[in-house]
Amino acid sequence: MARSFAAERIAPHALAWDAEKHFPVEVLREAGALGMGGITIREEHGGSGLTRLDAALIFEALATGCPTVSAFLSIHNMATWMIDRFGSEPQRERWLPDLCRAERLAAYCLTEPGSGSDAAALRTTARREGDAYVLDGTKQFISGAGAVDLYVVMVRTGEPGPKGISTLVVPADAPGLSFGPNERKMGWNAQPTRQVIFSGCRVPAANRLGEEGIGFKIAMAGLDGGRINIGACSLGGAQSALDKALTYARERRAFGQRLDAFQALQFRLADMATELEAARLMIYAAAAALDRGDPDATARAAMAKRFATDRGFQVADAALQLHGGYGYLSEYGIEKIVRDLRVHQILEGTNEIMRLIVARGLVRP
Repeated sequence: MARSFAAERIAPHALAWDAEKHFPVEVLREAGALGMGGITIREEHGGSGLTRLDAALIFEALATGCPTVSAFLSIHNMATWMIDRFGSEPQRERWLPDLCRAERLAAYCLTEPGSGSDAAALRTTARREGDAYVLDGTKQFISGAGAVDLYVVMVRTGEPGPKGISTLVVPADAPGLSFGPNERKMGWNAQPTRQVIFSGCRVPAANRLGEEGIGFKIAMAGLDGGRINIGACSLGGAQSALDKALTYARERRAFGQRLDAFQALQFRLADMATELEAARLMIYAAAAALDRGDPDATARAAMAKRFATDRGFQVADAALQLHGGYGYLSEYGIEKIVRDLRVHQILEGTNEIMRLIVARGLVRP
C-alpha cells in the first residue's frame, strides 16, 4: 500500500515540490487517512498498532517516491510516539487521534543554535509560573516549523546537563511563539526548515510529558526509532536511484552496445545492489531489536543508521555518475535524490555521534 501510494501520489510531483519548495500537507493527510500518521501508536488511540519493523518497511517504500516527504512523516511519527509513550491518558486522548490521522502535524524540537551533537547542553528555558511554564530560547533546524500544529520541545527546567531537561508539547498558537525564515537548503526542499523562537511563550503545565527532569530520556528514546526510520528513508531513495540507473544503462548505448553490457558497469551495479541489501538487513534487524526491547537496541539503531545513510548516499551518487551529464540535470531526478540523502548523514544524530554511541558499548572505562 505504501509503495503504491508513493508511486501514485508522491513520485509524480516530487520534482515540482522540490523546485517550488512546496510542503504537501494535503498528501500527508491522505497518508494519515491510510494509517501512516501513527504507525506504531496503539489502536485505542487511533494509531495503526504496527511494529518498528513495519514502520521501516513503510518509510522505505514512501521514500522511493520522495525521501523528503517520507522523512517528514517519520519525524511526525516520532513526535507522536513520544506523546503515546510518555504522555498521560488525558494527553493521549487530546492529541493522538488527530495526529494519527495527520489532520494535525507535529515537529520534534531538540537542536539549538549552540547545541547540536551536544544536545544535553541545550539552553532553552521553561520557568514555572503557577499552572504554566514560560519558555525562552531558540530551536534550530526544525522540520515543519511554521507549518505544523504541535511542537514537542525539550527545555531546561532544572540543573545543567541531561537531568535538568523536560519535555513540553507547545501548540502552534501559543502566545510568544514565532519562527525564523524558511532556510535555503541543499535538499529537503519539500518541507520547511526554520528556527522555532520562544519569547516569553506561555504553555500550560498540563502539556508536560512525564515528570520534570526526564526530557532527555524522552528525546533519546524517540531518536532510537527515528534513526532507524531515517535509515529506511535512505534505503528507499537509494533504491529509486539504482532503479533509474538500471533503466538508463539498459537504454543508453555507447561504443556500439548498451551500457549494461560493459562488465565494469555490471560490477558497479552489482556492488550498489549488494551494499543496499546489506544496509536493508541492518535496518530490519535493528527495528526488530527495538521491537523486542533488546538491551543493545540503541547501539544497533546507531549502527544501522550510520551504515544505511552512508551507503544510501554513496549508491545515489554512483547512480548519478552512471548517468553521466544527464544525472546532473534536474529532470532525471537523480541529483534531487543525492541532495536529499546527504542530510541523512547529519540529522537524528550525526554519523560521527553514531560511531560514538557504538564505541561506548565496546570500550568500557
